Amino acid sequence: MCGRYALYGPASRIREQFDLDDGFDFEPRYNIAPTMKVLVVHPGQHGERVASTYRWGLVPSWAKDVTIGARLINARSETVAEKPAFRAAFRRWRCIVPANGFYEWRATQEAGRTIKQPYFIRPREESDLFGFAGLTEDWVSPAGEEVRTYCIITTDANPVMMPIHDRMPVILQASDYEAWLDQGNADGNGLRALLRPAVDDSMVAYKVCRAVNSSRGDSSTFVEAV
Repeated sequence: MCGRYALYGPASRIREQFDLDDGFDFEPRYNIAPTMKVLVVHPGQHGERVASTYRWGLVPSWAKDVTIGARLINARSETVAEKPAFRAAFRRWRCIVPANGFYEWRATQEAGRTIKQPYFIRPREESDLFGFAGLTEDWVSPAGEEVRTYCIITTDANPVMMPIHDRMPVILQASDYEAWLDQGNADGNGLRALLRPAVDDSMVAYKVCRAVNSSRGDSSTFVEAV
């Protein structure tokens, strides 16, 4: 799964990598957790790419309340096209989730007890960004409040991730961005073919401080190797 990640930019790099023309609100974050409001890239009214703030945790239009989103932070690539919670969004409302990197935890023994050691996984070129495959949904509460939500699609781990965890986010190649965001693209098989593990030599993983284990903290030290 993908339950925590970081997006600290800079904004100029986000704009360049995802070909964004318009300005967007951006606040660097080093410990993004479910239910937080974060930047995602999605098609605009005229097919252009725009970046807006969405709440992490997909809330389908048919949901009775927003709390279901806490359980729908990820969608499995193997079933995303069929699961009722995700299939409509997969057909119509695909997005890209920018990230400088993501966290995963590995159980290890220390002084006779099991602890969860966090790792940070980032692009091999530190100036690059990941673009996770994601889905969005606009949910309207009974009171008429609109809540924009998203989830991240996951796939099998690649060789870099296998020693840490058996799943990882789908990291799109830049050449796949256009096809993924094209709302007129109805090629389900072609879209599913994009949901593959990232090439292992495109990323690095290293241990980071355990302070990131708490979702309440946020510090640039969280992404530094220990």
